[in-house]
Amino acid sequence: MTPATVLAVASTDVAVHRKAFRPSAALLFAGVMLSLVAGMFHPGRAPANDHAAAFAEYAQSVHWTTIHLGQFAGMAVVVFGLVMFADALRAGSGSGDWSVRLGVVSAVIALALYGVLQAVDGVALKQAVDAWARAPQTAQAAQFAAAEAIRWLEWGVRSYQSYMLGVAFGLFSVSIVRTPQVPAAIGYLMGLSGLAYIAQGWVIGSSGFSSANTFPNLLGIVLVLAWSVWLLVWSFKMRKDT
Repeated sequence: MTPATVLAVASTDVAVHRKAFRPSAALLFAGVMLSLVAGMFHPGRAPANDHAAAFAEYAQSVHWTTIHLGQFAGMAVVVFGLVMFADALRAGSGSGDWSVRLGVVSAVIALALYGVLQAVDGVALKQAVDAWARAPQTAQAAQFAAAEAIRWLEWGVRSYQSYMLGVAFGLFSVSIVRTPQVPAAIGYLMGLSGLAYIAQGWVIGSSGFSSANTFPNLLGIVLVLAWSVWLLVWSFKMRKDT
């Protein structure tokens, strides 16, 4: 076999492997974008830890439930993309990598927790703040306390959901780095985004939606957007033979 033939076969193999990643890359990017777009409509003028101001703002939102449904749909698409991505990684590495299998389990747990989170935040909290806003003066203290209890439950679920999503990204990053067909840099970015989500879980579990969560939250968004775009572009990029 001539060098030119070897090069052509190798190029064909790369193209085949890239094609296998396209459906999952498209789903991951679509899920990230859906989550970001839905999040852009989330009320956020009042500081989230200023419960009186935040609850008043939430009570005025007429699209609250729809926004949170959109966020859940985005997370579901991301997790579906990760499951498909796991199949492509297993095919690329030729083995059932332990990190892929654990990553899938972690991602599914993260999605389940996210469903609970959106039920608490998107439904229960909205009903509670609406009841507080409508309550007579004599009943407002009790209604506010009920809304705060739901808010603290939201902290807890969001904290553990962030932990599990971070763990899932971290486990997938290990498998990406060990799969020669995929650029290792994508894996490193995914691993860093996992650390950002774990940091979010710690901050939210300790102090709620405080200003201390601003940097980990922003870093997580930027890193997830970066690796999802890179993966999409890489999977669809056509390689020319030389």
